[in-house]
Amino acid sequence: MRTRIVFGVLVVVAALAAPAKTAAVILDPSTDREFSAKLTVCNECHGVDGVRRIPTIPVIWGQHEDYLVKQLHDFESGDRNDEVMSWMANTLTQEELRASAAYFAKQTWPARSAGAASPPRPPGIAACQACHAKDFLGARQTERMATPRLAGLSYEYLVEAMRRFAEGERKNDAAMMKMMAAIPAADREAIARYLSGL
Repeated sequence: MRTRIVFGVLVVVAALAAPAKTAAVILDPSTDREFSAKLTVCNECHGVDGVRRIPTIPVIWGQHEDYLVKQLHDFESGDRNDEVMSWMANTLTQEELRASAAYFAKQTWPARSAGAASPPRPPGIAACQACHAKDFLGARQTERMATPRLAGLSYEYLVEAMRRFAEGERKNDAAMMKMMAAIPAADREAIARYLSGL
């Protein structure tokens, strides 16, 4: 009798696990047209091949998956506010949200066109390395939490993101709010200029 119960439980567990595997396959943009269409909407702002048309919009191609998941959840919940992104995050199911983050994280960070040499290393930049890594490529902080890559983001995006944290407009990271509020605007601009040149 006990053997039958154990066998029955194993059959049920296996049956419940099967849809999860199927869902992951269904959410492949190369095979799921509806999901692919939703990702195409992302490209309208974030750019085809990760190259944005508007410099105040961040690169998401090659950004850390856990960071992208958190931002999508924050837009969905209202912890981070942007009319377009809040709408977009709320059109995604939870499975699509995670699959979207995984898709963009697997893409290649867009190549930077050769330009002027990077400006000198600004004072205070070392504080950014504590979380964003020595090379500013982002790092895992804890399980399911990572900081974003900063190297190569546009000056316009970086300086605006830092200003929004400093002035309390962006509230989805208390440590960033505190740190940015303590850095004078001119220093934030120098940091943004340096990071965008990497």
